[in-house]
Amino acid sequence: MTLLIAGLLLFIAVHFVPTRPALRNGMIGSLGDGGYKGVFSIVSLIGLVLIVYGYGQARVASSSVNPQLWVSPIWTRHIAYLLMLPAFILLAAAYVPSRIRDRAKHPMLAAVKIWALAHLLVRGDLAGVLLFGSLLAWAVYDRISLKHRTDGRGPLGYTPGTVRGDVIAVVGGLALYGFMVVIGHAWLIGKPLLRLSFAP
Repeated sequence: MTLLIAGLLLFIAVHFVPTRPALRNGMIGSLGDGGYKGVFSIVSLIGLVLIVYGYGQARVASSSVNPQLWVSPIWTRHIAYLLMLPAFILLAAAYVPSRIRDRAKHPMLAAVKIWALAHLLVRGDLAGVLLFGSLLAWAVYDRISLKHRTDGRGPLGYTPGTVRGDVIAVVGGLALYGFMVVIGHAWLIGKPLLRLSFAP
């Protein structure tokens, strides 16, 4: 649990910097734009690795280390599956000039919020609440802070969206969703979402 908490603190702390323009500009002044981006990327990656490794450890830890705070009813899994569909479409839209992106304004943060909420519905253990609750709170805070910032709208800036971009975002999101449901979640997280059997 210690590694998970350390990773979350590190990841959220480094992502807190862009929400404070004065702090961000001060670091750019000291490190240069390239240096700032490099430090940001390295610290983010270290935090992410600690989160993934720490959460993996916590999931198999004893109940004394990772207690079950509540047991989610079975129907919440169906809601989680439904919520993840727009989450993946929004994730794809963050990298495609689309009208979906224009309407969502910050589709990456919207995707994170939906992803975190979906997982909170089905994960009642302490590690799950810490992970998904923390990232949900960060995404909400970051989205609110963007209303008072003028540092663009993600990797595509203000590139106007197109119908073609909508199609690419939807198809790409559906493809990612299908991949994660069928094999991706089992491969990356170690927990299969489908029980596939090819026996006659």
